[in-house]
Amino acid sequence: MQHDEICSKLAQRVIELASGDYASLSQVADISLLYANSPSTRMPVMYKPGIVILFQGKKTGYLGNSVFHYDATKYLMLTVPLPFECETWASPEVPLAGIKLSVDSLKLQDLLIDIGDDDSFQPVPQTSGIHSAWLTEPMLCAAERLLDVMSSPRDARVLGPQIVREILYHVLTGPCGGALLALVSRQTQFSQIARALRRIENNFAETLSVELLAAEVNMSVSAFHHNFKAVTSTSPLQYLKSYRLHQARTLMVQDGLKASTAAMKVGYESASQFSREFKRYFGTTPGEEITRLRQPA
Repeated sequence: MQHDEICSKLAQRVIELASGDYASLSQVADISLLYANSPSTRMPVMYKPGIVILFQGKKTGYLGNSVFHYDATKYLMLTVPLPFECETWASPEVPLAGIKLSVDSLKLQDLLIDIGDDDSFQPVPQTSGIHSAWLTEPMLCAAERLLDVMSSPRDARVLGPQIVREILYHVLTGPCGGALLALVSRQTQFSQIARALRRIENNFAETLSVELLAAEVNMSVSAFHHNFKAVTSTSPLQYLKSYRLHQARTLMVQDGLKASTAAMKVGYESASQFSREFKRYFGTTPGEEITRLRQPA
């Protein structure tokens, strides 16, 4: 079976699973389904670390001066939480369908232990937090088996984790392997920046200066700026602002908070400043954005 035929078959399987009763779907740890039947224009998004594999439809990501295309030929991988802009191509006739695999650091370390000192395993070091690479036949075959086990609770529980591990292995031994390896390496500049990003993620509402973040990861301010931009394609303060705005939007949509309350919760002292920066970043006022996000897909 050709690549296109396999992807078409897998897309149909995702559509069937996503169109059914999702609550009764047999969940596999670290895996979520991706489905959309309408396009979206270029807009800011916040992606958590993970591997996105599409079988149908197309997305384009914009981060700084870099453009990333991911579709049924290329997957996308993020090793740190990244705010960037994304455009989606999908329609009722040709929905977007795929899966997202969250990367568990402990499982990744176990996999590296099993690989051991294999001379043929020589990942190229990576510094950026976002990558795309060709989707291979072994990854597609594993994805097909993964979707099959999601029809049975026992299969999902027993077989699912091993198939997820298999997909992770193929990514680790592929072009993006160096980026995954950097995720669990402790003494690299990437790991230092990843630590600073976790600090922002866990304490975004606090007063976090560049000097404080640099000191916590044992870097000079200039070195911290340079390495931070290499990983995220943005400055520390811009990243913190983007992260706060995304968190505020989530609070308004999911928890029903008013804009002023959400602003205070994420660290803003001025509601008017929050509204100005929100509109500058998302292109709409907080009220307009919440109305848009609450509309049925």
